[in-house]
Amino acid sequence: MTSVASGRKLRPMLAMLCAVAMFAIMDTGLKVLAGTLPSVQVATLRAASSLPLIVLYAVLAGRLSALKAVHWPLHLLRATLGVLMLGSFAYALRGMSLANAYSLFFVAPLIITAMAAWFLKEQVDRKRWYAILFGFIGVIVILRPTGDGMLSLGGLMVLISATAYAVSAITVRVIARHDSIESMMFWLCLLMTIIGGAIAAPNWVALETKHVLPLVVIGITGTVAQFAVTYAFHQGEASMIAPFEYTALIWGVLIDWVLWSVLPDGITLLGAGFLIASGIYLIRHERQHEEDPAAHP
Repeated sequence: MTSVASGRKLRPMLAMLCAVAMFAIMDTGLKVLAGTLPSVQVATLRAASSLPLIVLYAVLAGRLSALKAVHWPLHLLRATLGVLMLGSFAYALRGMSLANAYSLFFVAPLIITAMAAWFLKEQVDRKRWYAILFGFIGVIVILRPTGDGMLSLGGLMVLISATAYAVSAITVRVIARHDSIESMMFWLCLLMTIIGGAIAAPNWVALETKHVLPLVVIGITGTVAQFAVTYAFHQGEASMIAPFEYTALIWGVLIDWVLWSVLPDGITLLGAGFLIASGIYLIRHERQHEEDPAAHP
């Protein structure tokens, strides 16, 4: 019985590790495409490449009826945010390494916590506000605004991407009350394809043979990652699963080193450490409050 219970706890963790690895490979494909294609077009192609796989899954699983959407305005908002998030991130990857981009993107959980307090009226106590402030110090360390650091258009675009991701995460909490996971994935990708395609159309660049492989990789890894992360959070405790998201930095460093012979400097890693520490604290603190409803600041 103990081994069975251990297996049930281990599978969501492995699924999350798999999801992070797949997202890292997907982002590598985005970085390759962003070198020759407009960033909004890259975001559009990312969404479009996953659509056939999502529909195929729905057909094979007998879940076509689950694609029905309820909250159209929120789906439209989330898709618009998705185009902004991926377009900004793709733009940043033109001149930034994956590791540096990930280090800055780790600010997203802090923004989500702060926004949940303001928009969803969730209780955020004083200790968590201190953790958020601690994390933003990490952002300042990474950006190095007074030196020759990452305070650039690329760095700011990552922050825009992280903010769009945070707002999208807040909308998901509302949409998920009524719409299925399949519905959220399908309409996100379809509406992103339409919205992003309309924006990118005037400057659309014709695809070439060299773009095929990155597009296939993006479509497969992005879809697998989305299903894996959904399984992980559905089957496991969020407080146990979420910290594995930070393994993205390991993948970023490894991919940067293998493909582009680039490594992050010590200041970037120090700032990332601030963000990771504050993020893990917020996750653990949330678990403590879930287990002990009487807990107070």
